[in-house]
Amino acid sequence: MTDGTDRPHTPEQNAGYGYPQGQAPGGGYGYPQAGQPGPFQQQPAPGAFGPFGAQPEPAGFTPSPQPDWQAMADDNESRRSRRKMMVISGSAVAVVLAAVGGFLLFGNVLSDDPKGQDKPNVTASGSPSPAPSESEDTSPTVANEPNLLRDRGNAGPPVHLAMASGVELAKMGTRDELRLKGGPDSYAQGAEPAIDVTKSFTITTRVYTVVDNGSRMAISQGDGASFSYELGFEAANGKKTWVFRVQTGDKGAAATAQQVVADAGADPEKKWTQLTGTYDAGTKTITLYVNDKPAGQAQVPGIWAGPGPLQLGRARHHGIWSGSWVGSLDRIRFWDKALAPDQVAILDSGKLDKLGKPTHAWLI
Repeated sequence: MTDGTDRPHTPEQNAGYGYPQGQAPGGGYGYPQAGQPGPFQQQPAPGAFGPFGAQPEPAGFTPSPQPDWQAMADDNESRRSRRKMMVISGSAVAVVLAAVGGFLLFGNVLSDDPKGQDKPNVTASGSPSPAPSESEDTSPTVANEPNLLRDRGNAGPPVHLAMASGVELAKMGTRDELRLKGGPDSYAQGAEPAIDVTKSFTITTRVYTVVDNGSRMAISQGDGASFSYELGFEAANGKKTWVFRVQTGDKGAAATAQQVVADAGADPEKKWTQLTGTYDAGTKTITLYVNDKPAGQAQVPGIWAGPGPLQLGRARHHGIWSGSWVGSLDRIRFWDKALAPDQVAILDSGKLDKLGKPTHAWLI
């Protein structure tokens, strides 16, 4: 599962930032293509509203005869009597329905298995997620800061992430996702590192890629000569893989990078995939999980604590930014411990209380 080397990251391989040379990712996010006509509009039939200007009265016009006023009065009185009876009958029905509804509600409160309750929220991957309480602040951004992703973890000092101009938030039912379109302005960045890479940690996120070429990094840390770690997708030598890679040397050389890769299949794009990377400082082992299942591990001498903060949607390679992500991210969570395989297995179940509160969390 590992080859112990870093993939080369040249402008030719990465095709610049995000898009392959000469083309944009197919489909985008559903925006209309250039030159595409709008919806067809139903046009009124010729003459449907007549020609403009006043119309002459038809020949032979004669005034209508006078109505029978007494007959109209009798008819109005009859209609008022019928409406009065309908109001009385409707009020009686409303009283009965209210009584029945109160009885059913009271019965549901007493029942161990109440009927008529709302079904649990279901995430995009099909897993149930707890409904937020009315008092819980579920906003993905910091109050009055729409471009600052809010750190909702509560086991450490918050690390809010500033979104560059090439990033947007999208509301999808009860959840939010971060959309990155590729390019030098398509990333989110913290003000500091989110984890201490010299100690055990876990990083996890759901990813959705709309391209299947080049090097595409969902999460990384560092802005110096090299990343300290990166998690994402890579296509090289005709093979598409998910990758968790760490840097063990302070110069960012390819020879000092260690990685775990897993087959991404023939068509990894346009489907949600959960990626998780762990580092056990005691055993000096890195492990990659794909959709909450172990995909491989590797021994490392340790991880270089390079300078620089957390990054979403890009990574630092040989002193330049590369690996631009094109697609979406959500459920980004960090723990300051290496989760065991049985703990990673329940990441998508919503039963996170068994794992302890994440040190940091965004878009959950």
